[in-house]
Amino acid sequence: MIKKQSRNELRKRRHRRVRRKVSGSPERPRLNVFRSSRHIYAQVIDDLAGRTLVAASSLDPGLREQLRHGGNREAAQKVGELLARRALDKGITEVVFDRGGYIFHGRVKALAEAARENGLKF
Repeated sequence: MIKKQSRNELRKRRHRRVRRKVSGSPERPRLNVFRSSRHIYAQVIDDLAGRTLVAASSLDPGLREQLRHGGNREAAQKVGELLARRALDKGITEVVFDRGGYIFHGRVKALAEAARENGLKF
């Protein structure tokens, strides 16, 4: 009998498939996105060194006061803006976008567009 896979298992399969091709380097690190039903998280990662260079989420103290709910498009835009500011402060201007197996739509798209508008190139 065939076992039906959950939505999250299918997302993880897509993410593994994309990660075979997408990798972050010191010159062009990887911008990774994770979203849950309540919050959204983004990191800029150097895969060669195995280090997170910059991170932002809807749980950051500065954003938490501004947001009513961390799992909507408004929160994703704020996280994208904050991530871009932090990355530019560290001298990171170009990244490779890793959508984490999610469809490029809604919150993931809002985060990406906000990061682009605030100076990140991908």
